[in-house]
Amino acid sequence: MSESAGEQPRGGADARGKTPGRSPRVPLPYQQLGVIVVGVSLAVWWPAFTLGAWGEIFFDNLLTVWAATTAAFIVVVLVPGARKRIGWRLFTLLLPSLWLVINIAVPADGGNLALALVALLGIGVILLGIPFTMWVLARVVWPDLGETVPTRGKMLVLFTVLLIAAGSFALGANESSFMTCEDFIVSGNSEPPGCVHADAPATLAP
Repeated sequence: MSESAGEQPRGGADARGKTPGRSPRVPLPYQQLGVIVVGVSLAVWWPAFTLGAWGEIFFDNLLTVWAATTAAFIVVVLVPGARKRIGWRLFTLLLPSLWLVINIAVPADGGNLALALVALLGIGVILLGIPFTMWVLARVVWPDLGETVPTRGKMLVLFTVLLIAAGSFALGANESSFMTCEDFIVSGNSEPPGCVHADAPATLAP
């Protein structure tokens, strides 16, 4: 006996091959947070490590943050919907530019206090600029991220990034326990204070 004309094909699909009631898959909030956490951690660990090993953050890290935040500022300004979502927090992306202007304005012989303040501002640029830039870009890509992610999810991101930064700083401060000066030299870096040289290879007596 043949199937009736109104009977649906087997497997729960309609005549067009689509499964009734199934909508396109969208990323879950915590999947989006995972992308943010990994991205921010990759960006934060090296500046934190250099701060622990050398006692300072290198200029290329600071200028990288300046370039990223400036680009994010331009993107948000050019996207009307993003401007509404970010609001006044958009101007925090200009903090690295403010640091750059202050760093240029303060002379090298401006005194220890002025130089220390510039250095502290540079550390703040790294600690605040990288996470906030990633968050702003995530809000541009996923407009509903701020509404769909609960507060505990945001706290999880903050805790994880702070843990990675603190761990990287601790590794840098104790680099002599598991690294040698030659490790830094071969990677193209200068020797940090307190690094340990590898033992010289033993030579056979003639």
